[in-house]
Amino acid sequence: MSIQGWLLFILIVQVIHGLGTWKLYVKAGRKAWEAFTPIYNGIVLMKIINRPPWWVLLLFIPVINLFMFSIIWIETLRTFGKKTTQDMLLGFATLGFYIMFVNYTQEVTYFANRDLKAPNKTMDTLGSLAFAIIVATFVHTYFIQPYVIPTSSLEKSLLVGDFLFVSKFTYGARTPMTTLAAPMVHDTLPLIKVKSYNTFPQLPYFRLPKLQEIERNDIVVFNWPTDTLYHMYKTADKRYDKPIDKKTNYVKRCVAIPGDSLEIKDGIIYINGKESILPDRAKPQYNFKVYSKMVLNHQFF
Repeated sequence: MSIQGWLLFILIVQVIHGLGTWKLYVKAGRKAWEAFTPIYNGIVLMKIINRPPWWVLLLFIPVINLFMFSIIWIETLRTFGKKTTQDMLLGFATLGFYIMFVNYTQEVTYFANRDLKAPNKTMDTLGSLAFAIIVATFVHTYFIQPYVIPTSSLEKSLLVGDFLFVSKFTYGARTPMTTLAAPMVHDTLPLIKVKSYNTFPQLPYFRLPKLQEIERNDIVVFNWPTDTLYHMYKTADKRYDKPIDKKTNYVKRCVAIPGDSLEIKDGIIYINGKESILPDRAKPQYNFKVYSKMVLNHQFF
């Protein structure tokens, strides 16, 4: 989706929010126009539901905002006395449009100093679980992500099955491009083996500032540019054009950087005309074909 498309989408969301909540804003002692003002309406709403203003920032973080919208819908309903399990389920199932129904059809009371504790153990557990997922997703997306080595291409440095924690902020964390996706999984949901994301809508490619440049011989994790498989180990039954951030993760050694000339002679890498000196545990691997005039069996080997 283009920037203009996103701006239009955000404007539509703001209009829907205003139309669906302005009476509740008035009931809470605020002005009706505050419900229509982008960003400011979120800050005001946090005051109304007695939650910290920084929650508004979480609404702009892809994937995390999917959880935050649901939490805010439920918190808004509870603030105006709609705190039954049915009310909360309706708020979630209707993507918040139940609040619009309440706004126009129900006579509600504003509870400014309501008890912020969950009404029952089930809701308390769900709330704790939701915030644990939010924090874990934030760390997973912008700071550190775990990986398991699936192949032997870096053997002696990294072995099949090795468990890694990879820094995402060192080279500049890439913000998610796929906005509708399951948290903390890649392109496939575990167990049920189905796609974990929706390709629409997409955010533009963007990276946060980096702490350092990629250097020669660094081991890096990246998305396989030509990946068209449903997931890494699936038979290529048909083509899948996946978003950049959902293409299969690869871990490799960076032997050259932009501007370098690269040559491979007899298995030896040359960068800018000089032999690349690899770490001790990063030597070239060779394949040999051995021919014999006699039949060899497994006892011989």
